[in-house]
Amino acid sequence: MIRSFIFSDGKLVGQDLEVEALRLVRSDRGLLLWVDLDNPTADEIKSLLEGVFHFHPLAIEDCVQPNSLPKVEDYEDYLFIVTHAVDFSRTDKFNTTELDLFLGRDYLVTFHTAPLRSVSTLIDRFHKSAGVGPRGPDRIAHTLIDLLVDNYAPVIDELRAELEELEEHVLAKESVHKTLVNELLHVRGDFTRLRTIVRPQRDVIERLARGDSKLIRPKLLPYFRDLRDNLARLEDTVAGYHERLMMAFDIYLNKAGFEANEGIKFLTALTAVTLPAVLVSGWFGMNFQHMPELQSPHGYLYAWALTLVSTALMVIYLKKKKWF
Repeated sequence: MIRSFIFSDGKLVGQDLEVEALRLVRSDRGLLLWVDLDNPTADEIKSLLEGVFHFHPLAIEDCVQPNSLPKVEDYEDYLFIVTHAVDFSRTDKFNTTELDLFLGRDYLVTFHTAPLRSVSTLIDRFHKSAGVGPRGPDRIAHTLIDLLVDNYAPVIDELRAELEELEEHVLAKESVHKTLVNELLHVRGDFTRLRTIVRPQRDVIERLARGDSKLIRPKLLPYFRDLRDNLARLEDTVAGYHERLMMAFDIYLNKAGFEANEGIKFLTALTAVTLPAVLVSGWFGMNFQHMPELQSPHGYLYAWALTLVSTALMVIYLKKKKWF
């Protein structure tokens, strides 16, 4: 699906034009154009990205073939920016959606294969706003990325809530759950994946905030620097949660090792308690022809007494060693 928005002096003057009409808008330097491609078909990609805007084949290929990391490429007449939106739920777990931006002097083209809240939110603003709209494509690009970064906060809150639940399970008095290891590994994978997205995304915004490209107006540089600082804080937050998760994992391993040692200690103590009875019964169970203990009328009594006394002494010794 292709959606388009045309602005003139900060006012929305048209939207959702045909491809041929977009060619005419491109030739009018007084208009600002934003085109959003939401899960487009191959024909739409070819007719718009190649036919109307004449983007570089490598940039188009990067749109079609998803990139694992954010990046920014300078093609002189436009910037090609790759960003990632994140989403998380307890059922679907951690998901990312790539948002590609072609930032030109008087146009912005966005490309994504799944619906994005940042894009839909900005479109709703344009429809509902009666004030002055954007006067440059860099403003639209900044707003989109800012909304995208704002949507990181609910994801981090969800991961934090899941981390706190895992910490409660790890610190609980009862025995650790059998599936807790898998849950810890899943959450660690989510945090690791989030860190691998936030760090390069911050580097991308850092490059835009330095003012290296003429396509970013100087008055917007403070906004990009603020966006960079927000990503830096997010990265620090995620790093802190990751450390807490690793601490919980260490506690789990120590607790599992302690419980295993307790089980071994109990089995060892049980073996030690039964050892006197085994020795006495083994001695009296030997098939000797002449055995004074058996010839005595109190032989069985002596055997029972010896067994009970030695067992009691073993129990007392183990209690002093605090094995019981």
